[in-house]
Amino acid sequence: MTAQTDTPGSVTAVYKVSGMSCGHCEGAVSGEISELPGVASVKAVASTGEVTVVSAAVLDEEAVRAAVDEAGFELVGRV
Repeated sequence: MTAQTDTPGSVTAVYKVSGMSCGHCEGAVSGEISELPGVASVKAVASTGEVTVVSAAVLDEEAVRAAVDEAGFELVGRV
């Protein structure tokens, strides 16, 4: 469970989310996570259940969990 550093000042983390099955699901999860402070980009893939988040700093996992819950899905954890 380590974060990767893409470029100076950014951190990439991959999360596993259960319940996503379509593009609408991807959009809902991406939209909620993208509202978290410091998030630069979010890419959700329903077929794998993986959500890749690039942010200015390591995100609080409980904040990510709350955002995923708000979208109607369950955060399994970090990949």
